[in-house]
This record gives sequence, structure tokens and C-alpha cells, in this order.
Amino acid sequence: MRLRIKQGFVLLIVLGCIGLLSSLSISSLTKSKQIELLKGIVFWNHRAVAAQELPIDYVVSRQTDGAALEAKGKQFYALGEWTQAISFWERAIQAYALLNDSIAQARVLSNLALAYQQLGNWEHAEQAIQDSLKLLDERTSLARTKSDRDRVLAQALNNQGMLQLARGESEAALASWQIAAEVYEQIGEETGVIRSQINQVSAFKALGMYRRALKLLVQVNRSLEKQPDSISKAVALRSYGDMLRLVGELKEAQQVLEQSLATALELELPVDEVKTLLALGNLVKARGKNSKAFEFYHQGLTTCQSDRVCTATIIPLQINLARLSLLIETGQWHEADQIVPAIQSKLSNLAPSRTNIYQQINFVRLSLDLKSKLLAKPIKLQNVPSWDEIKEILTDATQKARLIGDLRAESHAIGLQGRVDELLQQWASAEKLTKQALVLAQTLNASEVTYLWQWQLGRIWQARGERQKAIAIYSDAVSILESLSQDLVAIDPDLQYSFRESVEPVYRELVSLLLQSESGEEVSQANLIRARDIIESLQIAELNNFFREACLNARQDSIDQIDRQAAVIYPIILRDRLEVILSLPQQPLRHYTVSLEQKKVERAIEQLRRTVVIRSRREFYTPAQQLYNWLIRPALTDLTSKDIKTIVFVLDGTLRNIPVAALHDGQHFLIEQYNVALTPGLQLLASRPLEQIKLKTLAAGVTLERPGFPALDYVNLELEEIQEQVASVVLVNKQFTREALEQQIQFSYFPIVHIATHGQFSSNIEETFLLAWDSRINLNQLDRILQTRIPTRERAIELLVLSACETASGDKWAGLGLAGIAVRAGTRSTVATLWSVNDKATAELMGQFYRELATKQITKAEAVRQAQLTLLKNPFYQHPFYWAPYVLIGNWL
Repeated sequence: MRLRIKQGFVLLIVLGCIGLLSSLSISSLTKSKQIELLKGIVFWNHRAVAAQELPIDYVVSRQTDGAALEAKGKQFYALGEWTQAISFWERAIQAYALLNDSIAQARVLSNLALAYQQLGNWEHAEQAIQDSLKLLDERTSLARTKSDRDRVLAQALNNQGMLQLARGESEAALASWQIAAEVYEQIGEETGVIRSQINQVSAFKALGMYRRALKLLVQVNRSLEKQPDSISKAVALRSYGDMLRLVGELKEAQQVLEQSLATALELELPVDEVKTLLALGNLVKARGKNSKAFEFYHQGLTTCQSDRVCTATIIPLQINLARLSLLIETGQWHEADQIVPAIQSKLSNLAPSRTNIYQQINFVRLSLDLKSKLLAKPIKLQNVPSWDEIKEILTDATQKARLIGDLRAESHAIGLQGRVDELLQQWASAEKLTKQALVLAQTLNASEVTYLWQWQLGRIWQARGERQKAIAIYSDAVSILESLSQDLVAIDPDLQYSFRESVEPVYRELVSLLLQSESGEEVSQANLIRARDIIESLQIAELNNFFREACLNARQDSIDQIDRQAAVIYPIILRDRLEVILSLPQQPLRHYTVSLEQKKVERAIEQLRRTVVIRSRREFYTPAQQLYNWLIRPALTDLTSKDIKTIVFVLDGTLRNIPVAALHDGQHFLIEQYNVALTPGLQLLASRPLEQIKLKTLAAGVTLERPGFPALDYVNLELEEIQEQVASVVLVNKQFTREALEQQIQFSYFPIVHIATHGQFSSNIEETFLLAWDSRINLNQLDRILQTRIPTRERAIELLVLSACETASGDKWAGLGLAGIAVRAGTRSTVATLWSVNDKATAELMGQFYRELATKQITKAEAVRQAQLTLLKNPFYQHPFYWAPYVLIGNWL
């Protein structure tokens, strides 16, 4: 019992600190009585008197009563007893009115507004906060009360911001919190400034301004470092960790969230403890650690269920929705079915607010996902909601959104109703509802919502055979996505959309429409050009999503301007076929289609990637020939007639993981006939051949065993081979620290940087790294190191070589990490390995590569090819395991 009282008291402090209780409003009295009270006219002893004329003992008793009633209301609010809190606060307002204490009335009114909002009584909530601000706007002649007035004004502004955010008015909320912070700063209350800044982060997050939110949180946490542990610190750290997760800094995010959890535990704040456990679950899920995510969710739910205050919040619902999402993702159908009733029971009692409406929307989305995944499975579940139940939830969500005037939430709810009808093939109704949702989104100028309904309308029109209308609306959706570019990873973090499910398909489905021939006619050049450009845009969008920021702004160069003996092949994996666009110098685009399901293509990709690294066997020939027949053979006539020397691949999806040099025509490998290069698209800097530059190399490597990493026995030999061919500065083992690498690059110019060390390419940015002697170098750090010089076209690093790296095992999107490191490095070209070859063969290949560059007037692509052919001709190294992993990315000249 004592512990429960202590927790309740601490929670009061918590709510006060973050601005939830700092000012609350409106009475159930008649309007005339309210006006009389606000003017200080009261009825006492059956007659009207001015408040200042009341007997002193009566005034003292009322003053005591007001404070006691206000405190009692705070206790009930902290326990989630909103109606009781309102009752006590209304009486407190009357008591303070008798004293003509406008500041105290304003304070309680602003808190009362939040209580009404919790009950979904938006009319009273809005009136209360306006009454509070009106009282505070009136000038007081007592100078001693100015600081008190300003303090309550700041608290009321904080509470007004919370009401605005709950109604979806994110920009207005941000403005309220910014003014509150200014007021706190004027009266010298640093704690209040910090609370208001933490609130601003919520608005920035809702507006998709993650980088600005992160910048502000860094400032907040610097301020909190000087202060002892507090609720503000726990909340700020949790917000900071969440924001780091959204921008992809997952490792640092976990460290920050663990600090937040420790603070909440130390201060015995169960609600904040549970919120942070939920955040940690979401974080480790993003890191691919699903079992650990389940542990955090379970721990959070257990802790919450033992605390009365936490149980009364929506936190248990949020945790169960997170669990449901992960259970569906991992195919645990029966476990998912078991938690549906707990979710539905919570959903039925939600008061109107954007947060609560989004819980309904997320549940519907997960239910639709679960239904679609079970269509082809012989599994019957008892609790998955029926179509009628789903429609009822969405109707309720729509009504709640209209009640609070949240057009964005209303758009989501109506749009999902259209999605349900689309799945039920009720096309007329689906189109009507989707158009309604689209109009709402366009009214708000909410691009990130607009494109969702344009996409949905495109699917509906396609299903109805209206192909041209579908292409037009799909094109509008893609244009919006191209303009958004930044933070596509979480277009709205409160709605569980992901890049793979709600961004990438828009591009692919439009390409599919563009490349469909009508009545047996060839696809038009306009459609081929548009399809090619869309695939290039998708490549950029994937990389921006990988980096969690827009980082690619390079212009597109014409292939004719780059190399008249190079062809570009764009393979495009679609659901029902493989499309290939061929770009030849000074020629119209060519196009060919291979009719086979996506699963068959990906099976061949996986089989080649798995078998090509087994040196003792030759099973790789079958998938290597399959892929050659699909990608290359249809283009052979054109490649031969145009005297093509170099094939540049813009690889799509999981194709990034394969060694294209090892594709086989039945007699020869592709590398025996063509130079091969990769690019994420023709997003190149103005290029010049490497032979025009005096070669000088910065070579760094680790040869000895490091914690978790075996020795690289042949790196010394590799570095020696490089030194023999080109002028070099070498950093090896203890010399190769992150700082030493940065200093060398900062103060000297090296056209080539060669790093021979352990490294990994992953679809997870934090798992993409290089190993220095003293630490890992992640992508962001590598970017900073390589950009320490002021980059100019004349002084750019021409070539980055990473000779001992590998793509992450079991990660079918790992090739994205390889493309990412090539782009983020900021170099014109990158040579890297798909798997590590810890063998003398690497030293021989690299020696030959640099020999070709130093002594012959050839391109980088030709130099890589000649080095690979040197191994291929060696009986000991004929297997593609030894020579095929080396890929050239970027400028091949």
C-alpha cells in the first residue's frame, strides 16, 4: 500500500514535469454564473458581494479549500480518474474565484482542459483552455504576481499544445510550445524550458522533421547532463532514443533508451518504465532481434498490468499492437490470434484523440495483413475480426476524427474503408471512399497521405481495366514520393507503414503498367524511358531510406556522354515476370520480357549466391546459366552489333547480391567477354579516366586477429603488392586507427584509398562497417572521414578499394549496404567484395589490378576484368569463388 502511494505521488511529479498537469479547465456552472465568478462577483450569505468584501476568515478557508481541491483533482488525474478530477477541479475554480485569484483559476482551468480531452469532451476542453488563456491575458496591477502569471501562462501554453497535437494540429502545437519555452526562459526556469522543448520534439516528429527533432534533443540532453535524475531526464532520453531509431542510429538509440529505463527504475516511475520498454522492443525489432523484442514487450506488459495507472492508459494496447505486428511478421498465426481479444476490448473504450484513432487504424491494417497472409494457408483462426467488424471499427474511427476535427485521421480511416472494399472487390464503393480520403488529404496538403490514396485509386482503376487512368494516378503518386525523398522510412511513425510495403510497390506497380503492351504492340519509347527513370528513382529512394535521409542529389549523365562502347542493363523484378530494359549508345531503348514468377527468379538468385562460394563443387553452373539466359542472351545480338565492351548493370532488389561476372552462357563466363560494372543508376559526377591522374595510394589493413574477427593472413602480401605497383602510404595493424586514417586523408591527397580489413555490407545501416585496429568504422563515420578534405571535382577520391569485406549472411537485401557504402564514400568508383577471400589469390588479383592501372591506358572496369581473368586462367583459382566477388561500382572509366 505504501509503495502504491509512493508511485502515485511520483507520477504526480512526472505529469507535472512534462506539462500534463501544469495547467488544467471549465466549470459545469451556467454561463452567467461563470461570467459572474470570473468578474469576482460571488453570492455569499444570500446576497451578491464583491470578492474583496468577504470576511477574512472566509477568504482564508476558501483559499485552503481551493488548494486542497486542486491537489485532490491532481491525485485523481494521476490515477486516470478523469471524472473525479473534473469534479474537484471545478470546485477548486469556484473557490479561487471567490478570492478573485485569476492566476489560480487559469492554472486549474488549463488542467481541466486536459481532463475533458481524456474523456473526449472536446467542446469543454477547448472552452477551458481558452478561458485559462483569457484570464492570463488580463493585466494585473500587482507586480509581484507577474512571474507567477508567466509561469502559469507557460504551463497553459504547454497544455494547449497537447490539445492541439491530440487534434492533429501539429504546427499549432509546435508554435504553442515554442512560445512556452520563451516564457520559461524569460523567468529563468530551465526545467520548464526543457519540458517545452521535449514537447516540441513530439510536434517535429508528427511533422516528419526528424533531423530537427534530433538536433533539439541533443541540446536538451546536454542541459539535462548537468542535472540529477528526474522525470524530465527519463522522458527526454526516451524521446532521444526513439528519434535516433527513426534516423537509423540503432546502436546509439539502444544505449540512450537503456539510460532512460535505468532512470525510470531508479525513480520508481512504472508508467515511464513501461513506455521505455515498449520503445526498446521497437528498437531491437528494427535491429532484427525479434526474440529480444518479444522479451521487452512481455516485460512491459507485465509491469503495466501490476500498476493501476498504467493499466488505465492506452499503453497496454500499444504493446499488444506491437506484439501482434511482430507475431504476424514471424508467422506465429495462433499466437497472434490469441491476443486479438485483448486488443479489441481496449479499442472499444477509447476516447476521441488522434493517438487513439491511430490505434484503431493500426489494428485494422494488421487485421487486413493477417487476413491476406492466411488466404493461401489451411489455417482457421477464431478471433481475427470479420469484414463487418473491421468496417465498424473504421466507422467509429471516422466519427471520432470528425468529432475532434482531425482531417488527417479522418482521411486515414475513410481510405482504409476503401481498402476493405477493394479487397472485397466492391469496386464502386472502393473508388468512392478512396476519392473521399484523397480529397481530405489534398485539402490538408498532406503529401505523405495523398500518395497512399492515389496509389490505392490506381490499383482500383487497374483492376477495372482503366489502364491509362491508373498510369496517370500512379505517376502522381511517384512524383510525390520523389519530392518527399527524406524520411520515407517512416512517413508517419505513429502509423506502422514501412518502405517495403508502402513505398517500393508504388514504383514497381507503375513500371509494370508502363511495360505492358497493348494488343500485341511494342511498348512505346516514352513508356520505356519513363519506366527506366522510375527504376532509377527507386534506387535512389532505397538508398535514401537506407541512410534515413536524402543524400543523393547527383545529376543523371547520358550514357552517350560517358562511354560509347558501354551498354546499360536494367533488370526489373516484378511479381509475375522479369522485365529487362537495355540502353545502348545513340539508340532507342530496347526491352524484353521473361514470363516467370518472382519466386522463381529469387530462387535462382539465392541458389547462385549459395553455391558459388563452395570451392569443392560446381553446382553454381545451373543458376549462373539460368540468369544469363534471362538477363543477357536476349540482348546478345544488339551487344555484338554495337561493339559493346562494357556492360553496366543497374541491379534490382536481391540481384545486387549476385556476382554478375560469373553468369555463364554454357561455355564462357560473362567476364571473359565483357567488362562489367555496377551502378545504383547513372548518378555520376562528371567523370574523367583514371590514367590522367598520377597514382598515389593510401593503403590500410588489419592482418592480426581482433576480438570476434580472425586473422587475415594474406593482407600483408596484398599491401606489399600494392607498394610494388604504385606510390603508397601504408597503415597496418596498430597504425590503422580511425584517427590515423582521418588525418592521412585530411592532410594529404590520395586518388586511391585501399582498405584491406574485415567489413560487412548489410541492409541494416548499423551493421554495415569496416574494422580498424581500434574500432569499427560505420557508414556515417566513413563518410565524415572521407569528406574531411573540402571535396572538389579536381581533388575527389577517384577509387575506394575494400578488399576483404562480405555481404551479411542470410540478408537478401545486403547488396543495398554495398551500394550504400559506395555512394556514401563520395568517391567516383568503389571496388568491393561480395564475400571475403582470405587467400593468396586476393594478393595476386590486387597486384595485377594495380599493375594494369599503372602501366596501361585502360579503364578501371578493364583493369578489374584483366585481374579477374589472371586468376581464371590459373588452374588453382579457376573457381569463381576466387575471382567473382570483386565488383566495380560507380564510374567505370
